Amino acid sequence: MTSAVLSQRPPIQRRRRQRSVLPGFGLTMGYTIFYLSLIVLLPLAALIVRPWELGLSGFIAKVTEPSVLASLKLSFGAALIAAVINAVFGLLVAWILVRYPFPGRRLVDALVDLPFALPTAVAGIALAALYSPKNGWLGKPLKDVFDIEIAYTPLGVILAMTFIGLPFVVRTLQPVLQEIDRDTEEAAATLGARNWQTFFFVIMPALLPAWFTGFALAFARAVGEYGSIIFIAGNKPMVSEIAPVKILQKLEQYDYAGAAAIGVVMLGASFLIILAINLAQRLMAKP
Repeated sequence: MTSAVLSQRPPIQRRRRQRSVLPGFGLTMGYTIFYLSLIVLLPLAALIVRPWELGLSGFIAKVTEPSVLASLKLSFGAALIAAVINAVFGLLVAWILVRYPFPGRRLVDALVDLPFALPTAVAGIALAALYSPKNGWLGKPLKDVFDIEIAYTPLGVILAMTFIGLPFVVRTLQPVLQEIDRDTEEAAATLGARNWQTFFFVIMPALLPAWFTGFALAFARAVGEYGSIIFIAGNKPMVSEIAPVKILQKLEQYDYAGAAAIGVVMLGASFLIILAINLAQRLMAKP
């Protein structure tokens, strides 16, 4: 009888619910949705709804104007090129800062953050003065010797986007490089792997997710950049005019629906590109 009663008792050790530092799930989720709706979703909803007062034909007419198409092509094309450049050289800079001790490394490490702290207008003025084909320190020799113009051309747009996007790649890769176990590299070397084999087959698989993240951040930052580009781009219609400048022109003309239409196209294209990058990142992260 006693053994039967004991067998019916619940076990002494019960699984306890983990206590959270924050309040309950319902309360925190409610605040999260409210905050995201107020800060992110409502402005995006207003941006998406506003241009449809033109109707579908009016929306298409606004975004297919030759100058608008040229500005969108320049913004996204230059942003992709700048992101690729930053992905390559940002990896190189992060690798040197993490793996090689050298005099002045802390100074170089601090200089990487300079585009974060420098006002974008100041950066644009500095780049325009440096690469001006008339009297720039670098622009004049490039023009005289190689007949290459950077300021007031699409090359200037790419240069400005590369300047402001580099820290995103470097700061994303640095922590990952610091956490990579050096024992795996030594094991690969003892098994006969060469340096390039160790890099591509041991180190790069661990770096790829962070590398794609840095690429996406640099691209997103470059697409929406305005201050550092307008001075070096020259804003020549059909040549070096970016989409944010075109939006500003529409606003100055009180064409709010037309400005919102360009914004919707930029939002949709940016979302699709970043989504594709994130999907590629997930595929690369899978074992």
